[in-house]
Amino acid sequence: MAPITPQQGIMDIELYQGGQSSLPGRSDVVKLSSNENPFGASPKSIEAYARAAHDLHRYPSTDHHSLRVAIGEVHGLDPDRIICGVGSDEIIHFLCQAYAGPGDEVLYTEHGFLMYRISASAAGATPVEAKERERVTDVDTLLAACNGNTKLVFVANPNNPTGTMIGGNELARLADGLPDGALLVLDGAYVEFTEDYDGGTALVDSRDNVVMTRTFSKLYGLGGLRIGWGYGPRDIIDVLNRIRGPFNLSNAQLAAAEAAVRDRAFAAKCATENRRMRAWLADALAEAGVPSDTSCANFILARFADTDEATACDAWLREAGLIVRQVGSYKLPHCLRITVGDESACRRVATAVRAFKESRA
Repeated sequence: MAPITPQQGIMDIELYQGGQSSLPGRSDVVKLSSNENPFGASPKSIEAYARAAHDLHRYPSTDHHSLRVAIGEVHGLDPDRIICGVGSDEIIHFLCQAYAGPGDEVLYTEHGFLMYRISASAAGATPVEAKERERVTDVDTLLAACNGNTKLVFVANPNNPTGTMIGGNELARLADGLPDGALLVLDGAYVEFTEDYDGGTALVDSRDNVVMTRTFSKLYGLGGLRIGWGYGPRDIIDVLNRIRGPFNLSNAQLAAAEAAVRDRAFAAKCATENRRMRAWLADALAEAGVPSDTSCANFILARFADTDEATACDAWLREAGLIVRQVGSYKLPHCLRITVGDESACRRVATAVRAFKESRA
């Protein structure tokens, strides 16, 4: 009997590794490895989730109408051009499944989110990486990497794990320079932590080759529920809905997300506190001799002299009960990505890193 084998390329995909959440023998661990909101979810969102428990026997809506309307009202978007998914990861997967396949290429930046490569490979397409410029998306390099086989171009803005971003004029230049038949996807998982950036809304509304994605996992503190959404041209959203599972989001997910997006006061409070502690932590690390690029997200990419120093600092932080993220898989082995936690967590990190640097002086 012939062996049962997966499609070509599937076994070449490396398993995605999430941020570690515990340390053996420690009960006082502070997890700063997954860019989670240290203040949790909105109380209104938690209440809505609890109420949804009374309808566990009911199937959820297939069109997510109420959530799409809420997103549309808050962000000034047409609900009919919004699609909801199991995190923005699922929207990324839909895009690759619908628009890329064998012989096609999916382009992304050098330090881009690992799911771009994974979803491209799962669709049978060829993942292509474009160099960044000092950890910043380089539009010229991306355009030079495009060809007739390019079908999708993923740009996270702000980017994970670098925290850097490019301006709207550069994004427009990228969209206008893509070859015919190629789609620009703006991954906005960290948009809520920026100022004066619409996440690509204006670009989507003025072009027919741009889609943007967003998530409830970061600012809204709903990472444990996995809810995301995308916004794009009506015909593209129609295509994605044709491959979306009819019940991909539960009643509890939909209710919690709607309450979260409507609770603007809680979201604003979390964003303001993130900006305050992000600036404080970056300055504190710099004073300790650990530089970082200006971050526009809810984390800081701390740079060390080399891989050995970054690994040693990670071990030191673990001894102090602090879990951060090594990012060697993102081709940044000399860096550590540190989530901006609450004030107590940030001060613990700064104290531990300073002690580490002093121990090696």
